Amino acid sequence: MTGLVVCVVVLAVATTFGLLRAWHDGRMRVGSKDGTVRLSEAELGGPLGSRATLVQFSTVFCQPCRATRRVLAEVAGMVEGVEHVEVDTEARLELARRLEIRRTPTVLVLDADGRVVRRAAGQPRKADVIAALGQAV
Repeated sequence: MTGLVVCVVVLAVATTFGLLRAWHDGRMRVGSKDGTVRLSEAELGGPLGSRATLVQFSTVFCQPCRATRRVLAEVAGMVEGVEHVEVDTEARLELARRLEIRRTPTVLVLDADGRVVRRAAGQPRKADVIAALGQAV
């Protein structure tokens, strides 16, 4: 009987964790706690947008990174003055650690000055990216 109880508890905990992770995955949140994290073109290896920049941290084998790349490229193409820069997390490990990138894809939304205003761990929805750009511009 105790084996059955343990099984049910483990199943309940795993289900709760999965639901919470799915709810949190890809949600845009405040970029940096104090608003002072700023990135340059040299650090990113790509140009900053005149209005905003979408920075995607990816790895080669990350499946959700491909879908995220398409969403961000599409949004950057729709909004004038917005650039999309993709950073290989493995090649830029020091930068990823400094920015506390813990999983891929992670998306940072920068304002025109390169300040991180929003971030999302996991694949963001297109509508959430557009809304985050509204806060960055």
